[in-house]
Amino acid sequence: MRRLLATILPMLLAPVLLAPAPGWADPVNINSADAATLARELKGVGPAKAEAIVQYRQQHGAFRSADELALVKGIGPKFIEKNRALIRVDAVRRPAVAAGVAKPTLAVPAARPAR
Repeated sequence: MRRLLATILPMLLAPVLLAPAPGWADPVNINSADAATLARELKGVGPAKAEAIVQYRQQHGAFRSADELALVKGIGPKFIEKNRALIRVDAVRRPAVAAGVAKPTLAVPAARPAR
């Protein structure tokens, strides 16, 4: 009986012990996550609020800190504190300039003649 139990018990416990625990999810990068991911991973975020985050990011650029989420309509300091451990703010890489395409240059005003 002990032998049978020693064989079966690990097989029964393996899925439970190896499964990720709820609440131990990796933080989500708010600069690259889509609305569905934001709604799934952040507490108190439904589809509408997640879409508002994505829209704000598209219009204003990447977030530099989790606190900048307060600039999105419908998100306040309590929301940010509740989700701070779930939020990651990594820089998003911009696409490289294609080969053969000139990079934009800044116009430099001509020097004024001396008086």
